[in-house]
Amino acid sequence: MTTSGFIPTETETPRMPTAPRTSLPAQACDSHAHVFGPYAAFPLSTASNYPPPLAPAELHAQMLATVGASRGVLVQPAPYGSDPACMLAAIAASAGQVRGIAVASADTPLATLQAWHAGGIRGLRFVEMLTPAGDRFAGSVGVDDLLQLAPAMREAGLHAQLWAPCEAYAQLLPQLRATGLTLVLDHMACLKVERGVDDPAFQTVLAALRDGDVWIKLSVCRVSGAAPAYADLKPFHDALVAANPARLLWGSDWPHVRMGEKAPDVGALIDLFHQWVPDAAVRQQILVDNPQTLYGFDQAGR
Repeated sequence: MTTSGFIPTETETPRMPTAPRTSLPAQACDSHAHVFGPYAAFPLSTASNYPPPLAPAELHAQMLATVGASRGVLVQPAPYGSDPACMLAAIAASAGQVRGIAVASADTPLATLQAWHAGGIRGLRFVEMLTPAGDRFAGSVGVDDLLQLAPAMREAGLHAQLWAPCEAYAQLLPQLRATGLTLVLDHMACLKVERGVDDPAFQTVLAALRDGDVWIKLSVCRVSGAAPAYADLKPFHDALVAANPARLLWGSDWPHVRMGEKAPDVGALIDLFHQWVPDAAVRQQILVDNPQTLYGFDQAGR
């Protein structure tokens, strides 16, 4: 348990979901969420660029239960840096129903990565997005570290998760493919709705998805501001599902840091997903089969 670090004096209360009108299939997975705190036990590694939420493992479990998701994947938030103690504790308390994506710098020893894998970590996250002020998020690690870590990641059985601007992937994907790592793109590859479906950057990502070179998380709330219907995003969502549903994941992005009053209702996001993906077999693939494969959940439900 971490006993030193930065304890925020101001926190936000996460929006808790309502139950969706539609039911998720058995063993459905929310493949993108975060936990924060309790800060006395798990202080931040660095001061946050945003007011952090108080969203401990118990609240995350309550969120999943409310929406009917049996499984979850936690992604290391930047203010925790490369200390995954908070996330590892949440995984340990989940009886095998939660996995994690950690953060590591290039000098992280192989033995550490292997120990994290044993604790339920299945990938490392690398960030090329910048804050609204144009700075790197405090505690984040970029692609330069990924390229140095790739051999150790392969040996430890970890994949790479990327949060980068959509237009960056034309340059990034060729060098990242060469690492031999499985690649997962956050937030629908951070496409730009104002550029339209024919945007060359989106088409580059779509082609990589079609070829099976990347996995993509269908998390809508960071990509479109047209909540709650997100109508401007549907053509892109349709294109991704049509391209390769075997490489798609669904994620809520709870507790929606930096969104404040604009934070969506996860139950409503699930209903929207059902509306946009009317084929039950495809929903099963995205919500259950794909995360089971990528994150190594036990088929028996553990």
